[in-house]
Amino acid sequence: MSWSKARLAPALLGIILGLIAPGAAEAEGYTSWPVKNRLQGRVDNGQPEKSEDVSGIACTPGPAFPRLCLVVDDETQGAQIVVLTDGLLTAGDFIPLSHDSYDGKPLELDAEGVAYADGFFYVIGAHGRARHEKDSAKEARSVARAAATRKVFRIALSADTVDLATGKLKGKPEIAESAALATMLQQDPVLSRSFDQPLANHGMTIEGVAVRGDTLYAAFRGPVIEDGVAVVASAPLNALFGGTAGGLTLHRLALGKDSLHQGRGIRDLSVEGDGFLLVAGPEADRKLSAAGDYAVFAWDGKTAQPILELPTTGKVKLEALLPLERKGKILRALLMFDGAKEGAPTPVEITLP
Repeated sequence: MSWSKARLAPALLGIILGLIAPGAAEAEGYTSWPVKNRLQGRVDNGQPEKSEDVSGIACTPGPAFPRLCLVVDDETQGAQIVVLTDGLLTAGDFIPLSHDSYDGKPLELDAEGVAYADGFFYVIGAHGRARHEKDSAKEARSVARAAATRKVFRIALSADTVDLATGKLKGKPEIAESAALATMLQQDPVLSRSFDQPLANHGMTIEGVAVRGDTLYAAFRGPVIEDGVAVVASAPLNALFGGTAGGLTLHRLALGKDSLHQGRGIRDLSVEGDGFLLVAGPEADRKLSAAGDYAVFAWDGKTAQPILELPTTGKVKLEALLPLERKGKILRALLMFDGAKEGAPTPVEITLP
């Protein structure tokens, strides 16, 4: 696809400010879309709380509604069905994916991305490591937590298997699990150096995934391997789920620097037209993000070009971008945020010159 420098849609500033100061978005005539029922988050005392850590969304191709979607929260062990209509998300059944536990307690999958292609949804774990511990018992738990997230899941799900009025499953979905990507990452001469390293030490953390044709693309928040150069690693689906031989291909993307002059990593990746859209953001966690930290880029598989610089977003972090439809120079998309109730699904229009 051909992109040129885009300008910020006038309403977007009000939308982002509305996440910081309630009422600002409404003043612009835009509000977050409501969620019917409830998006699930972490489980506390056996009961799922309302999600505040949405980390990804993917849907069957549009632009017609309703659209079948999956949403992931990085503090759960699975993904949740969502039916998307214009102006509303209906939360449906939760699909358990990971069943890992340690010392009798469930371990988070730390799902950070979800993609859809050809009848399948793909959910990817962060493949990261929170920390190393000197205490042997704590280190054993840390090792188990890291292993729990080093997986990719393929879920066979279609509109025929889900009630699109309620989001309820009509039958049990077929689920395949793969740890092959972790093995490839360990063997890669560039990325192996960051494997099993904490993010604070420029360790590995995947935060976006997309699938095109017979290839899966994993997008890394960290490491930023060079000064302002982020990484996407692609691998054949048959090597992940079919047991055939195959290796990684690394794609280097110059995404510039954030407000602290540090290289930006990738917070989300999605297919759009003949290319991809991605969200660039700080590699390191921030208590408060600033203007210039987050941006939307178009990537044609070779060159990444900024199309939207986002203003400050307070404590919430842009974690998901879902293309809805494109008409001429206008791309309509849905943004979802980590740190906001049920992701604060927010429609935006990006104007392309």
